[in-house]
Amino acid sequence: MNNSWNKFIYKIGSPIYDKFFNSGIFLNARKQIFQSIPFNNQQRILFVGVGTGADLELINHNDLNISAIDYSPDMLEKARKKFEHSTITFLEMDAQKMEFENESFDFIVASLILSVVPDATKCFQEMKRVLKPKGRIIVFDKFVPKNKKLSLPIILLRPIISLLGTDIGRSFEEILPENIVVEEDTPIMLNGMYRKIIIRKIN
Repeated sequence: MNNSWNKFIYKIGSPIYDKFFNSGIFLNARKQIFQSIPFNNQQRILFVGVGTGADLELINHNDLNISAIDYSPDMLEKARKKFEHSTITFLEMDAQKMEFENESFDFIVASLILSVVPDATKCFQEMKRVLKPKGRIIVFDKFVPKNKKLSLPIILLRPIISLLGTDIGRSFEEILPENIVVEEDTPIMLNGMYRKIIIRKIN
């Protein structure tokens, strides 16, 4: 995967993205992610890889200070149209090289982005960099089960699926930066392939 290819894939996929990833089991999973997150209007919140804004539809965004980035202009345009009367700041930006100051955000939401960016380790390091010392990163994504090797079907399918702009063989534990604490790691769907993970910095 690379950024140019992903931009092309998500240009094609943007018209139908919500039909697959903002409905059914994915919608139910997203609801589980956000039902207990204590957002408030004193915080700065960043959505990394916001896509069409599916996550934003599940929170009371009106009184929140939200920035939302995505590398795909087509996905971002879908999100902008949904929230054209909101105060959300939408920015076209590479999650692997963010244009924010260090320690800028109280919450960072990373839904289905760490399995999509070409370099998940670099993306994770960037999220850590822009996170405030007492902040939290909320991850919803698919990862290989802990302490398990890739199965043969996954090994065979991985290069094919990557052509669709996502990696089904990434290990969360291998991309986790140093000086980070996992506060929650909950299986959400598809037998734990998709997980809700909340992490914080070690001060």
